[in-house]
Amino acid sequence: MKPIFALLFLITANHTYSQSMKINLWPAENIPLSIKNNLQEQVESTDIVRIGKVQIPQIEVYIPNKRSATGQAVIICPGGGYRILAYDWEGTDIAKFLNAKGITAFVLKYRLPDSLSSTAPEQVPLIDAKQAIRIVRARAAEWNILPNKIGIMGFSAGGHLASTLSTHFDEDTRPDFSILIYPVISMEKNITHSGSRNNLIGNQPANAMIKLYSNELQVTTNTPPTFLIHATDDDAVPVENSLLYYQALKKYKVPAEMHIYPAGGHGFGLANGNNSLQSWSNLLIEWMRGLNK
Repeated sequence: MKPIFALLFLITANHTYSQSMKINLWPAENIPLSIKNNLQEQVESTDIVRIGKVQIPQIEVYIPNKRSATGQAVIICPGGGYRILAYDWEGTDIAKFLNAKGITAFVLKYRLPDSLSSTAPEQVPLIDAKQAIRIVRARAAEWNILPNKIGIMGFSAGGHLASTLSTHFDEDTRPDFSILIYPVISMEKNITHSGSRNNLIGNQPANAMIKLYSNELQVTTNTPPTFLIHATDDDAVPVENSLLYYQALKKYKVPAEMHIYPAGGHGFGLANGNNSLQSWSNLLIEWMRGLNK
């Protein structure tokens, strides 16, 4: 019986996907811009898992089967208006999908802007995203990743964070590509998602702050290649956010692919079962394969 059990173990191990582990981004006693407080992380599990008041930022690591690994990796920023994180719908569900395609995935549980827990609330999501990419690059060999094939992905407000990292990076934190799904891009009042703007930079932000976090104004020739998805009838985050970012990428000759769907609204995630939308994830995989050529 022992050889049979050994064989079953090997088969199971060879076909196991989405084995995850969680890694803190910072030592607990040295989290940048953090204020000691009595806030507790909040987790609500109803139709989706929503996480609020994040105190200990982490990445959750999803490693695919080694035989199918492409060497590419994606750090995923769930959305939630900079108030909560839609952690499974726009995080772990996406990581499992990418794993099935041989792509290593990291779900970023980033701190949300909160004056009770941070000295500079608007800065902490980006600081956490930068640290995530540093950790992934530093441990690329361990996780069977190519260090020049690490991208950032974001949904809604997470798309704003992903585009912020793609336009405000340091020398060691530039993503190699970015994937923006119904993203908030601009902080301009007539274009933005008001909840994301108010939570990130306040109800009455200075013009300089609006410009700084309007990422369509921050694109340069060094902005990474970008894949964008949006629906025309998105009433929460107007499609103009993606259009303006695409125009800026085109202006600076940054490779970009954009798909605008006539209907789909906002927050559709993988859009499984939605005939008009569910093809977007396959288009993404085709685009990512093209980056490897």
